[in-house]
Amino acid sequence: MRFVIDTNVFIASVLKDGLIREIITNSYHEFLFPEVIFKEIENHKEEFLDKSGLDVFNFDELLAKLIVYVNIIPNEKIELYKDKAKQIVESIDPDDAPFFATSLAFGSCPIWSQDGKLKEQKEVIVYNTKEILDLLRSV
Repeated sequence: MRFVIDTNVFIASVLKDGLIREIITNSYHEFLFPEVIFKEIENHKEEFLDKSGLDVFNFDELLAKLIVYVNIIPNEKIELYKDKAKQIVESIDPDDAPFFATSLAFGSCPIWSQDGKLKEQKEVIVYNTKEILDLLRSV
């Protein structure tokens, strides 16, 4: 199966060696991550460093190690789906449009997010971590 992984889920795997990291690194499923989100990560890097207690070197090293477990989707690949994605999430959180555009570009594959508000829309399935774990255990 394919899943689009949102920033908060991916960053959680970087900041803590726990269940999310285990799922990402030990699964045979494909995790998609839109390239455009690296700007968001860079913009919030200080916040992530404060939350984690990691220094820049260790954060960057963990990020580099974990990024090999996701497929980075180039902006060009999702360009055609941006308008539709913005329509889907405009009343929820427009910042999540890149994840929805990525999902749409790959046949509306599910999104893995801890943001429960994203489930309010009906275009794309959104799973939280518990649901992902249950799904992966059943396959």
